[in-house]
Amino acid sequence: MTASDETPRLPPRADAPTDEPGINRLIDVMARLRDPDRGCPWDIEQSFETIAPYTIEEAYEVAEAITVGDRAALKDELGDLLLQVVYHARMAEEEASFTFDDVAHGIADKMIRRHPHVFGGASVADAAAQTEAWERQKAEERARKAAVEGRSVSALDGVSGALPALMRAVKLQRRAARVGFDWPDVADVLAKVDEELAELRVEIDDGRVPDRLEDELGDALFAVVNLARHLGVDPEAALRRCNAKFERRFRGVEDGLRVQGIQLERASLEQMEEHWRRMKLAERLKNA
Repeated sequence: MTASDETPRLPPRADAPTDEPGINRLIDVMARLRDPDRGCPWDIEQSFETIAPYTIEEAYEVAEAITVGDRAALKDELGDLLLQVVYHARMAEEEASFTFDDVAHGIADKMIRRHPHVFGGASVADAAAQTEAWERQKAEERARKAAVEGRSVSALDGVSGALPALMRAVKLQRRAARVGFDWPDVADVLAKVDEELAELRVEIDDGRVPDRLEDELGDALFAVVNLARHLGVDPEAALRRCNAKFERRFRGVEDGLRVQGIQLERASLEQMEEHWRRMKLAERLKNA
């Protein structure tokens, strides 16, 4: 084995033109960053656990770029997310678990396996039929995995515990609904929301025991997520929209107080409420 086989080649300068495929160049850059002798001290000391939060953050930034319709930002954010994949693959390669090439081949094989109507002789009538076939194939894969692991199959298998709680609640409810464990209509779900809120009020009135409050508040949130699902509303998207609305209006409150020469910290609740109402009215008139 030659010295060049033992160490990754240096990537070209960032400002130098290159005909090398972009993914190869990125893999080379990451290998250099992780090189024990010549790499970056920060990158060298990272692990799967320390990088995971960045991976999640980058995925959300991709979603944000899509939401605002900024294609230049989307390109940058997709690059950041791709870097996360290359980072994890590099660390796995260092411990001889798998390589980036294994990751790419694995997902390509999965896509071919799950699209027999494209890569095989099967046929599907429409997108809805394909979705049903996709879910069937995933269920079969989960069943095989459970058999290998020597455990019983659950309808909830494969719903990652690492998902944000709101997103995971939707997925759990959808899985249960597929096997018939679901409210028949929206009116029943609304009644459940009212029931959970009433139970929360009882806990608040009875002394606010932290564990019981958390339990009842969780039940109420879960019921609201269920309501969103029945209404065909993505609760994550709805909450993001609400967050953006709150931020926009609160910044308007700050601007209004600033024009009046009032410091936010010294403003009364009534003064802040007045500017909040003005922001709401201005938005309604704009959208009318």
